[in-house]
Amino acid sequence: MKHKFRIIVGMLLLAIPLCMNAQVKPVKPQQNPQKNEAEIKEKQEAEKIRIEQEKLNKPQSDIKPQVKPVEQHQAKPAETPEKPEKDKPKLGDYIQLSGFVQGMYQANLSDEGELTSNTFRMRRVRLSVSGTLFKGLTYKIQGDFVNSPFLVDAFLKYKPCKEFAIQVGQFKTPFSIESPINPVSLEIFDYGEGIQSLVGYSDVCGVGGLGRDIGIMATGDLFYIKSKEYSIVNYSIGVFNGNGPVNFKKNEKGLDNNNRKDIVGRLEVHPGLKNLTLSGSYYYGKYTKDDNDNCTRNRWAAGAQYNDGKLVIRGEYLNGTTGYFNDIVDDENNPIEQYQFSKGYYAVAGYNFKLGKEGKQTLMPVLRYEHFEPGDKNSQVLGSTNYYTVGVNYWPLKSLNFKLDYSLVQQVVGEKTNSHRVVGILSYKF
Repeated sequence: MKHKFRIIVGMLLLAIPLCMNAQVKPVKPQQNPQKNEAEIKEKQEAEKIRIEQEKLNKPQSDIKPQVKPVEQHQAKPAETPEKPEKDKPKLGDYIQLSGFVQGMYQANLSDEGELTSNTFRMRRVRLSVSGTLFKGLTYKIQGDFVNSPFLVDAFLKYKPCKEFAIQVGQFKTPFSIESPINPVSLEIFDYGEGIQSLVGYSDVCGVGGLGRDIGIMATGDLFYIKSKEYSIVNYSIGVFNGNGPVNFKKNEKGLDNNNRKDIVGRLEVHPGLKNLTLSGSYYYGKYTKDDNDNCTRNRWAAGAQYNDGKLVIRGEYLNGTTGYFNDIVDDENNPIEQYQFSKGYYAVAGYNFKLGKEGKQTLMPVLRYEHFEPGDKNSQVLGSTNYYTVGVNYWPLKSLNFKLDYSLVQQVVGEKTNSHRVVGILSYKF
């Protein structure tokens, strides 16, 4: 019995130190981590020294350059830079369709309130194709389909930088501050009488149309202020045929019958404010129509506009000198050119009120005054006309616009006569 007890006690005494050793061994690496890290670093340094020593002992021909896979992967983008890809237009940039449709109702009343005429008609139906051929080169082709299809715009424009661009084809001449505005975006239903008569829409000289002509024009923005994102000066200057768009009648062969070309230019200055524009325009040219061959067609205009997206105020003065021939001749029986002096001015003001829950609708009350004098011809006074217009300009959607205008029209031809005009126009753009 004693012998068995001794054996059991001996086994217990032997097991105790074994258990203690088993518990201590796993803890040793955690108690001295710095010692283990130091040993690892020493081994790595020793390995580096050994490799460097071997390289020094080998001849240069035996040493092969080592290229890391990561470095090879990083070198690939340099072979195919991404920048040229950004310069290429996307597929959707080559062809973009847009346009607008305008339906109009006009009623004319006498001063006594009697309805003299009223009509529904399509004012404009425009379809445009435009796009980017490559970086800096754009194009536009626009037609109107009210009566029969005819060409409105057709041009190429290359713009290598903000300071300079060149435009070739048929487009609006750079004259007046109001003419460049899209008719859908005008405050009232259409351009004023002074613009219509002196900017080539229904010009007093009898040639042209749509405010456009065929020619070449240079444009640009100078003195760009990066912090405010606008240029102080905008310029446009071009050389044009002088007798209007290609689809308007020229001569019996359908060619331009104005051998002298017209020079047209506009300069706009933003004096310290992006929303304020001071504008000056000049038109120097000749025209030919019927018996008036190579007659004077000179115009100039000066105006100003403030437009911050809510408040719009614009005013402009226009002056035109138009030559013509009649039966007056000189001593050698040569016809003497006579001149018709025309002038007009206008002022318009409106304010956009935001409507709806998110303010996406806009309502603009509009006031406009205009005066136009066709000038003297054959020593006869043609008179003058005053237009007093009150209107409302409503955008229920970004693509839909409705304008309703009332105008008191005062014509002064010897005696003053009043008439009244009511115009409603619905426009949809896409």
